[in-house]
Amino acid sequence: MAELSMLQAINAALGEALADDPRVMIIGEDVGRLGGVFRATDGLQAKYGAERVIDMPLAEASIVGAALGLAVAGMRPIAEIQFLGFAHQAFHQIGQQVARMRFRSQGACPVPLVLRAAYGGGVRTPELHSDAFEAFYAHCPGLKVVAPATARDAKGLLAQAIADPDPVLFLEPLRGYRLVRDDVEDTPFTVPFGKLRVARIGSDVTLVAWSAAVQLALRAADALLLEGVSAEVLDLRTLAPFDVDGLAEAVRRTGRCVVIQEAPYSGGFGAEVAATIAEEAFYDLHAPVARVAAPDTPYPLAAIEERYIPSVADVVAAARRTLAGT
Repeated sequence: MAELSMLQAINAALGEALADDPRVMIIGEDVGRLGGVFRATDGLQAKYGAERVIDMPLAEASIVGAALGLAVAGMRPIAEIQFLGFAHQAFHQIGQQVARMRFRSQGACPVPLVLRAAYGGGVRTPELHSDAFEAFYAHCPGLKVVAPATARDAKGLLAQAIADPDPVLFLEPLRGYRLVRDDVEDTPFTVPFGKLRVARIGSDVTLVAWSAAVQLALRAADALLLEGVSAEVLDLRTLAPFDVDGLAEAVRRTGRCVVIQEAPYSGGFGAEVAATIAEEAFYDLHAPVARVAAPDTPYPLAAIEERYIPSVADVVAAARRTLAGT
């Protein structure tokens, strides 16, 4: 075991995959000589060669299209999109080609493709860099969506994504790259999809989150504990598929739930979580499910983003509402 940042854990998973399987390739903007804009691929081109870690033009549709062709031809490409907001330029490839290819080919053309993308607020990026668009992609049948919150899960879930026969969108929280650190195995391992993690045990209210919002939920749980409230924190880990049984079981234990997302309120993945709870655990609820989210506006300028993304105070206030409700 070693204490790694999330960025170091991702780099380790990529290096192990390149060493283990000659079919694995990395393509994207600046992933080679520069080592990625955040250095997630640092040192990999020097070690494995420019034919396996390939710098691509600044053209997201071309990156995804090339990765799709490589996957159909038998390779296992990992394509980096520097920021999830830029993936809009390739949405026609992701939603209409990558996600549908196995279905369209009646199983003849599996697509073992990983799309890595950084997203989320809290680091004062320019416009179009921090938007949380995960719900767009969770709504694409055939595409798996993964959103780790810890360094260990980042390594294990990325290894699982690379081994998966289907396309995976792997979302990396900007705020977690260097701020999140935990113990990570030195040897290769995987974390299965569709299995949530109980990040904190509690008995009064369940806080559900994913990606960087898990750290927010944990801080809110600390604040609630000072008020005598025991909050359980769930980390969904994967959004497509997500752990319906584990979610329902956890909510039944407390009877109250707050769902936290960085995305705008309307139409976000939190609504899917709330609807699932209503279907699976309605009669165990003591109060309506609360949602904490960004307002329904475009992501603001960096100087005021802390007024936009959810805060500890927002989560605590939502938890209080569920505790007061009957």
